[in-house]
Amino acid sequence: MKALSRLKLTIPNMTYMAAAALALVSLIILWLWMTSEPEGEWQERVPSQIDLHPPSVDEGISAILRGELIQSDGIPAEIPGSWPRFRGTNFDGISAEDVALAEAWAEGEPKVLWSVDVGEGYAGAAVRNGRVYLLDYDMEQKADALRCLSLADGKEIWRYSYPVKTKRNHGMSRTVPAVTDEHVVGLGPKCHVICLDSITGEFRWGIDLVRDFGTTVPLWYAGQCPLIDGGRVILAPGGEMLMIAVDIETGEVVWETPNPRRWKMTHASIMPMVFAGKRMYVYCASGGVVGISAEDGTLLWETSEWRISIATVPSALIMDEGRIFLSGGYNAGSMMLQLREDNGTIIAEPVFRLEAEVFGATQHTPILFEDHIYGVRPDGQLVCLDTNGKVLWASGAAHSFGLGPFLIANGLIYVMDDSGLLTLTKAGSSNYTQLAQAQVLTGHDSWGPMAIVGGRLIARDLTQMVCLDVRAK
Repeated sequence: MKALSRLKLTIPNMTYMAAAALALVSLIILWLWMTSEPEGEWQERVPSQIDLHPPSVDEGISAILRGELIQSDGIPAEIPGSWPRFRGTNFDGISAEDVALAEAWAEGEPKVLWSVDVGEGYAGAAVRNGRVYLLDYDMEQKADALRCLSLADGKEIWRYSYPVKTKRNHGMSRTVPAVTDEHVVGLGPKCHVICLDSITGEFRWGIDLVRDFGTTVPLWYAGQCPLIDGGRVILAPGGEMLMIAVDIETGEVVWETPNPRRWKMTHASIMPMVFAGKRMYVYCASGGVVGISAEDGTLLWETSEWRISIATVPSALIMDEGRIFLSGGYNAGSMMLQLREDNGTIIAEPVFRLEAEVFGATQHTPILFEDHIYGVRPDGQLVCLDTNGKVLWASGAAHSFGLGPFLIANGLIYVMDDSGLLTLTKAGSSNYTQLAQAQVLTGHDSWGPMAIVGGRLIARDLTQMVCLDVRAK
């Protein structure tokens, strides 16, 4: 019992002594640190982008840097012409090539030159220098894949892929790459932007818009197609910045447009425009439409008269004399804006608005051709309008194209329906004139934007891409 009592008394005494010794050692260390000379020069730590923007749900920018380039045996075609971006060379959905095209198809025509399997989605092709570029999704590898195919036979030349976990959500990939003689830029479903060498496929730079700019991935994934203009890549992240310009050589941000109202990215793409001697970029954001200076990113004008609550998909249709035609689905109908300048300030004013049953566009941007506007309205009919919004003709309920794409070449309209039935019709103001029809795809959801180069029409459905020979014999 006495031994036990001594133990109880000794333990607290030992604790106090240890604490006192530790305090003494700490004071000595602090004195030495304060009186010693620093080995280097002190620098204030400035937060980096990585500090300010926590990683996204995915692997973030590191996913792009972990990409893999795979070379294959495809050979570029020696076929002139290009469709280098969404809506072609002039952003208008019209081919500028002088190639004779067939105005009637016999049995088995148009001939399928090649066909390739693609990941689930609606991403269209860009074409340049005999190469076909496709931003695809590899479901087996769980990776975005920017693929380069031969225009001649569809064989893969190379692919650059990086890991991103993406679930089915009415398809995955939706965007069309932008390509020059030296660069190709793609924007993936979860807003990863990559720039590659357009010939070799070698990685140049990448940006994760979610991580670096606080972008909210749109419902049904990204549908905005990147724009290359004057040596810069123009993107509309939403989030912290409404729009940015990136040097295509270095990946460095050249200018940024602030986004104080935090308007979000939509499925619409940026369209260039010139008005009052100013080059600008017109974009339909979640809260309205803006015009941004191409020179320095200054906001030149904005309007909240046009906005769609569920999803903004068609891009602005740029017209002459400062007019902009806007259209949408979800009962939005359409609207014509008119820009005017007042003492150096640009103002956007509505001219007219059309109800959805007159004209709207759920998915694809209308085309302006010879002072007529062509588009597929929500009931699936192909419609021709004059520039004052008057309906000149509609294809009728018997000729419905669902959510299918369309383009114009040599005055001919190629329009696809949901099931892969391709229709050839004549552009004109008198009436709907059907010239030919052919079942060119056998799947469903044939919604991807088409491209045409050298009389070869490239189209796709949810899982298959085909190249068709539409040249005249």
